[in-house]
Amino acid sequence: MEQYDYIITGAGASGLMLAYRMAQDSFFNDKTILILDKNQNLTNNRTWCFWENGMGEWEHLLNKTWPKIYFGSEDYSQVIDANPYHYKMIRSAKFYQALWKIIDKKEHIKFLKASVNSIVEHDNQAEVITDKGTFIGTKIFNSIVLNRDYLYQKKYPILQQHFIGWFIKTDNEVFDDEMATFMDFEIPQNGNTAFMYVLPTSKTEALFEYTLFSEKLLTNDAYENAIIDYLNKKGIKNYTVEEIERGAIPMTSYKFHKQNTRHVLNIGTAGGWTKASTGYTFMNTTKKTRRLTEFLKTENDLQKFSKLTKFWFYDLLLLDVLAKYNEDGPKLFASLFRKTKIQTIFKFLDEESTFVEDLRIVTAVPPIRFVKALLKRMIYGV
Repeated sequence: MEQYDYIITGAGASGLMLAYRMAQDSFFNDKTILILDKNQNLTNNRTWCFWENGMGEWEHLLNKTWPKIYFGSEDYSQVIDANPYHYKMIRSAKFYQALWKIIDKKEHIKFLKASVNSIVEHDNQAEVITDKGTFIGTKIFNSIVLNRDYLYQKKYPILQQHFIGWFIKTDNEVFDDEMATFMDFEIPQNGNTAFMYVLPTSKTEALFEYTLFSEKLLTNDAYENAIIDYLNKKGIKNYTVEEIERGAIPMTSYKFHKQNTRHVLNIGTAGGWTKASTGYTFMNTTKKTRRLTEFLKTENDLQKFSKLTKFWFYDLLLLDVLAKYNEDGPKLFASLFRKTKIQTIFKFLDEESTFVEDLRIVTAVPPIRFVKALLKRMIYGV
């Protein structure tokens, strides 16, 4: 059995970003690092979006940025100038290729195509069991969902951010490519929280994504018919579908960090790095991988890395409300966007807001549902 200082299981965004940070940091030059995944994906299988104040680490990899966003609902609709923030998009092929280019130059980092079956903790190390054999690591960073206990527990609600998106190209210039449609709730809700998400990458190209925050997935036809109806409503008829993407991202405040051990740290979606209230993962991963490489220089117990904050509790209350009153989502978000500056919302969702800013957010949403959720958590625990 081969032995390594660090083993990274899964070469998606979180695993690859961690390997990239290790490749760039001289502290890890004398460490042996193994990356395991069944494929070395270099395709556009993902689109990641995030907001950011000013220039950021991934600026050279961006496909598009937008200075304005649109929020739409029956109760409130507005084009919003996000300055000094911009909404940003990265397509995965460009991201994967750029990071692998750096990683591949490092002789102490090895990649092996292998399917990971399980990870077993021992006193001073852990072993990764794959279809290509067993590998020993002093520390394991796992981004593959191997433990699905969170699906069967009842304490924390589980919603899905699920979607199908069409990348379309039109015959004529019909899009304002300076504005991203962040949430447009002016579509049939059918008892859910459903919205259209539109990202124009040029005046003739855009991603139209029918997205829901709800418990159950739909048939493919249901998503695609909703996109067709929305395009018809907007008068967009002469177009071709260039690409299709689909996904389902778990939204839950389940305590994934409880599955971490001294030698095994779950990262990415498997580690609860997805922002529970939004389904966004990319910027959380950017911050946490940066913090993790610094953590490894001084700490040996991986159980000490993850800590709950006040934002975890805020997310829990929101999910409690959305899980019980899913049809109220449009009104909840409309109230938030109507009463609060977008810059404050972004800071809050980035978990960088002050207590005063937190109060502005909390008081901007309808209070009754949240009071009930708070009282329930106070009685039954978090």
